[in-house]
Amino acid sequence: MDSLITAAAQALAAGDPLGALKRVALREDAPALALRGIAMAQLGDLVRAKALLRRAARAFGPREVVARARCVVSEAEVALASRDLGWPEKALAAARTTLAAHGDRVNAAYAGYLEVRRLVLIGRLDEAERMLAGLDPAALPPALRTIHELVVAGVAIRRLRTKAARAALARAGRAAGEARIPALAAEVDAAVVVLDTPAARRMENGGERLLLLEDVEDLLASNAFVVDGCRNVVRRGRTVVPLATRPVLFALARALGEAWPGDVPRDVLVARAFGGREADESHRARLRVEIGRLRRVLRPIAGVSATPRGFALDPRRAREVVVLAQPLAADDEHAAVLALLADGESWSSSALALALGASQRTVQRALDALAAAGKIQSFGGGRARRWMTPPVPGFTTILLLPAPLPID
Repeated sequence: MDSLITAAAQALAAGDPLGALKRVALREDAPALALRGIAMAQLGDLVRAKALLRRAARAFGPREVVARARCVVSEAEVALASRDLGWPEKALAAARTTLAAHGDRVNAAYAGYLEVRRLVLIGRLDEAERMLAGLDPAALPPALRTIHELVVAGVAIRRLRTKAARAALARAGRAAGEARIPALAAEVDAAVVVLDTPAARRMENGGERLLLLEDVEDLLASNAFVVDGCRNVVRRGRTVVPLATRPVLFALARALGEAWPGDVPRDVLVARAFGGREADESHRARLRVEIGRLRRVLRPIAGVSATPRGFALDPRRAREVVVLAQPLAADDEHAAVLALLADGESWSSSALALALGASQRTVQRALDALAAAGKIQSFGGGRARRWMTPPVPGFTTILLLPAPLPID
């Protein structure tokens, strides 16, 4: 490795992509292309970064399997940052195996963390936790220990384990301090902000208030009857009734929960469940059918009783009924899409559909509605089209990459 390549790699390890580019910007050899790709990725030009890393992988000879594997890992990181969730998992797994077999444990570990981060992003938390348990951060450098703790915190947040998440973020902060990389420290700070940001609205007795993640955790651990509009389930204690695939039943449950201990008129229930402005006899007949179905699914935790003007919820062994809703009151219908776009990254509609477990057509309709309201913006066209929330002036998106990426 020549001195310029060594200096560029050290600059990237210290979080200085411009310093790296000063040394290799005009070079076209394989190691320089790889380092330029990483530098461009750290600067936010993901399209150019991806092209440079692919050129570098082709430029390395057939015997330079370790260098080619490192390029695959870096390209996977760029794909993750650009929310291209369809990149080949097998290619990253093969690169990780190659790196481990040749003694490059640092980049092999980083490849593992990329796989875990993708699993977390698309909601496959059980797989992510199993894989995370097989990664030992003790012998890793501070930068990778920071990433490990960030991933641990991400899983804990999604599991509603706020104490574990705060402990992991505290460890991440200490490791980032040891690494002395500003991008890592900023990433930890951004994750801490998530825990101090309202995560849901609590609606009961005609009023509402915002809840932090700790408040949501405490509520779900209590014996309250909760109509959870964030996950589309109804629960009391450990008993959970999933209604994500039954939107009419959930709409009825939510309307009844918001009105408890009062009842809801039949015309209001028809409008909430079926979208009809005026309830005719066919709507009323359908409402009776759907209320019967709701009674059956809620039987272990609640009943639904008829009243002279409509229906009322009758929870069993619960002193309060609470409706949890997304924190964005005006955008409940598309709040899940906005929540993903709020990370500041650019998403494709296919990646959003994969992360939400919805059809791409459904996601596209939500994107069009949000764009028409001026809440999101897009760039590119066709299959290269990406969506994101409008950037906040004065702030930039920080990309985490395996900064060292040594090229031997």
